[in-house]
Amino acid sequence: MKVMGLSHLYLVKPKCATDDDEARARASGAVDVLERATLCASLDQALNGVVLSAACTSRRRDLPHPAYTPRQAAPELLGQARSAPVALVFGSETFGLSNELSMKCTWLLNIPTNPDYASLNLGAAVQSMAYELRCTLDDALLALPVFQRAEHEEVERLMVALEQKLVEVGFLDPAHPKRLMPRLRRFFARAGLEKEEVAIWRGVIAALNKI
Repeated sequence: MKVMGLSHLYLVKPKCATDDDEARARASGAVDVLERATLCASLDQALNGVVLSAACTSRRRDLPHPAYTPRQAAPELLGQARSAPVALVFGSETFGLSNELSMKCTWLLNIPTNPDYASLNLGAAVQSMAYELRCTLDDALLALPVFQRAEHEEVERLMVALEQKLVEVGFLDPAHPKRLMPRLRRFFARAGLEKEEVAIWRGVIAALNKI
């Protein structure tokens, strides 16, 4: 992270504290990044205030979010980062990210690898993504206008309210929410919700509550 100019590290339920001797030894000359790390109890907490999050994964899923390579995603990530926080989300060294956690993110990121052997350890995955961001930093695409994306918690509140209303009107079977809600999450992730668009959807739900 430090080599590529990244400094904001968020750790969700880390197995050791940031003052752990082994962690500090592995950080080498980047102990300052480790010491400033924010410890979080959940991914939702870590993504609080984030307007665009990208989950790095090599696994295929039946219902993937919009998926990009790091090179494709870097211009938009950097463009959005000019005005609001964005996040790259990585899973554990052994198991990666679960489907449930990946679905909380806006995009999926797939680092191009040999399809017969796609395994990358955590450090290599972080370095690959950080390298692409660094290379894109001065790209002309950053001059493109940036709209104000909705923050993670705003989208999550919308999804909760929408699910409740769909159950109330009988469109969603509460016994089988996973058949519809992942598809709606995918739809909104692909669209890239702006703050005003979230407000419109919340207004629609509020209007339906008055019927």
